[in-house]
Amino acid sequence: MFDLLVKGGTLPDGSVADIAIQGDRIAAVGKIEGEAARIIDATGDLVAPPFVDPHFHMDATLSYGKPRVNASGTLLEGIALWGELRDIATVDEMIERAVAYCDWAVSLGLLSIRSHVDTSADHLRGVEALLEVKRRVAPYLDLQLVAFPQDGLYRVPNGRENVIRALDMGCDVVGGIPHFERTMQEGADSVADLCRIAAERGLPIDLHCDETDDPMSRHVETYAREILRHGLSGRAAAGHLTSMHSMDNYYVSKLIPLIAEADLMAIPNPLINITLQGRHDSFPKRRGLTRVKEMQAQGITVGWGQDCVLDPWYSLGTGDMLDVAFMGLHVAQMTHPEEMARCFTMVTENNARIMGLDGYGLKVGAKANLVVLDAGNPTEAVRLRPDRLFVVSKGKVVSEQARNDARLSLGGRPGSVRRRHVIG
Repeated sequence: MFDLLVKGGTLPDGSVADIAIQGDRIAAVGKIEGEAARIIDATGDLVAPPFVDPHFHMDATLSYGKPRVNASGTLLEGIALWGELRDIATVDEMIERAVAYCDWAVSLGLLSIRSHVDTSADHLRGVEALLEVKRRVAPYLDLQLVAFPQDGLYRVPNGRENVIRALDMGCDVVGGIPHFERTMQEGADSVADLCRIAAERGLPIDLHCDETDDPMSRHVETYAREILRHGLSGRAAAGHLTSMHSMDNYYVSKLIPLIAEADLMAIPNPLINITLQGRHDSFPKRRGLTRVKEMQAQGITVGWGQDCVLDPWYSLGTGDMLDVAFMGLHVAQMTHPEEMARCFTMVTENNARIMGLDGYGLKVGAKANLVVLDAGNPTEAVRLRPDRLFVVSKGKVVSEQARNDARLSLGGRPGSVRRRHVIG
């Protein structure tokens, strides 16, 4: 007898299958006849692997308005505000906010998150807090921590030392922010230094890279070269890359093949990029999203990241990766049917590759993590951002939600309405 059997769901590739779960693994996929301790009827609903967020700031989440609101809406004011909050926030407060956000995430089928954690302050309270959060949520959510020198590796006296300390404490990934160093040269030097640290420790590396409107911010070029130098291909990611939206097209025609050669994975964050970038423009006003489709055309793995929810940089957000995919679809103008479906893949399979997740997916032997959505296919899921009817983590149902059809009182019309609509 199986522990859990999900019957009749539509998988992202359009096939219909049952999924049997034993313990914390998927035991069978296909037409399954057998007993189970619990059966979920997913007939007509989308059954997908869980959502994945490869770029988030959990130490700051749910802190909006503290110590005050970001009045200018700029990246730099957000960094300044966080610098103040970082030094007054307690470990317990950060734990409480982060665990509450993880509750939101689980309810939305988001079961893997990579969070950057600020290492700039010598007290490293954020690192201490998120290591505890990682321990607490481990039974149902996979949390990776990036040692992230928010104020620059070299810009503060102990910036480099604190990154090393955070890695020694248990952070999983090497982080950095080269465009925030004092000079272009120090930014390039920081990239080389951080890649060397990642290579020596056998760790992944994930840099905030060129998060600026300045087309001359080209640290991604150095990053790609250092990845090749140190053998980091396939375990290196670059967040934001917003300067690419302003770069000369000829230069980009050289840059993108270099990124592809290095197997450097890209994480644009559409909700935040289009909010923070272009603040100094009048008109035309740049929207700040990097060149998603152009990179994908060269075979580069591109995922969508959430980045922020209710913090000094972003006044909104829910933790729903389908909100991220929905916004990304619009700003990147990914409206062809194949492109819309790809936006769903970007917040599932692509992001799983970026995080290096083992046992991900709906296949025999994979970890028993999945989500049942009130949608018929991936494109409809992006369009509707629908209810997550069931979320299964490590073989256990961790969240359930009733189907939320609207009730109508209209003469001669149906008594309820669901916004699902199959085209064709």
